[in-house]
Amino acid sequence: MTLEEYFGIGVTVTLGSHKFEPDAIKAFAAKYDPQAFHLDEEAAKKSALGGLCASGWHTAATWMKYNLASRSGPDWSGPGPKPQFGPSPGFKNLKWLKPVYAGETITFTRKALAIRPNIARPGWIVLTVEAAGFDSTGDKVIEFESAVLVKVE
Repeated sequence: MTLEEYFGIGVTVTLGSHKFEPDAIKAFAAKYDPQAFHLDEEAAKKSALGGLCASGWHTAATWMKYNLASRSGPDWSGPGPKPQFGPSPGFKNLKWLKPVYAGETITFTRKALAIRPNIARPGWIVLTVEAAGFDSTGDKVIEFESAVLVKVE
């Protein structure tokens, strides 16, 4: 098995679905993004968004929760030790494409795009993934490209 096969380069994986409930939206917003359209239904109705919606950061954090829960890929049958996930050096091109309104269910996906050596850390690679979330109509509501360090030696 190659690393490309192990990570499923080019394959889109459904991570799971999450319903964004009003109380959870408000609780997250109260701690991390206290804007009126995330905290109060009446204020949200009067806002440009027209209704209570989840913070984009709430949506991104929920993607991460489902991503981590789904990391148990196939059994490793390649040479050397099983790859071990490490920290992320960052992400880019984060886009909140459509509001996630209270009561909406979002389905999260991940597609491994590429791996490359990490010159600064011998024995490590960088795995790049495309992250996304889709609402119940199939519209994409969030997308970004993420990277993760993976120990391969």
